[in-house]
Amino acid sequence: MEELLKAIANWGFPIVVSVYLLVKIEAKLDALEQAIKDLSLTIARINGSLGGKG
Repeated sequence: MEELLKAIANWGFPIVVSVYLLVKIEAKLDALEQAIKDLSLTIARINGSLGGKG
């Protein structure tokens, strides 16, 4: 039982911090993905309005 408590104390905190950071980074990546899509659409519109090809 004591070994189990030591294992939780030693590994529990790093696991919780890792999960928290992964969730936080995932939200940032989703926002970046949306920004890239928006920029791609904007560039396509500008390119089309200037008569460019591509």
